[in-house]
Amino acid sequence: MNDNETILVVDDEAQIRRLLEITLSAGGYKIVEAASGKEAIRMAASYQPALVILDLGLPDMDGMEVLGKLREWYNNPVIILSARNSEEAIIHALDKGANDYLSKPFRTGELLARIRASLRSSHTVEENPVYNVGDLSVDVANHVAKKSGQLLSLTPTEFSLLGLFAKNQGCVLTHQYVLKEIWGNHVEDPQSLRVFVAQLRKKIEDDPARPTLLVTESGIGYRFGR
Repeated sequence: MNDNETILVVDDEAQIRRLLEITLSAGGYKIVEAASGKEAIRMAASYQPALVILDLGLPDMDGMEVLGKLREWYNNPVIILSARNSEEAIIHALDKGANDYLSKPFRTGELLARIRASLRSSHTVEENPVYNVGDLSVDVANHVAKKSGQLLSLTPTEFSLLGLFAKNQGCVLTHQYVLKEIWGNHVEDPQSLRVFVAQLRKKIEDDPARPTLLVTESGIGYRFGR
């Protein structure tokens, strides 16, 4: 159970809020609701929820504007739940600070899994400098990565990539975000990123041709973690 985890649900459709209330309550979460952007910002400040589920089509302001205002001070995960399902909309939301994106109609089991992954990532950053996924462990502070207890030989760039993915376990990272975080103002060729990811997979995956740890989100970026 997650008795201490409060989730703010932001959606103007009462039926969606009711469905989420039933689903999330059954998962052990406490729920607070908002039907507009202004109400969402106010309630996020009042309740300091562990996670926000945010619709983009709100009656008083666009959800992207709400996301931008939240990201001025709110550091916990935000999952977008929206009928907008274009690749452009998804990438834009992730680049603006969303941790994940799920299109409507959605499967409740998948939503719960995305929530758990986002919360694990958030808690790990706060509490544990060593990140573990299956038989892979990544100690970012000491620059050590192991698979099944065996030390991995990684180049500096490969380790930087692995560290970035590990710290954002369960979240979708866009190509643009990864390029900026790893290479900064020096804009690396996106093709180079794919090459580095392929090299990294050869060292961390059981079967690099069928990755299960570092998965491609087609046209968007990558998700790390099972």
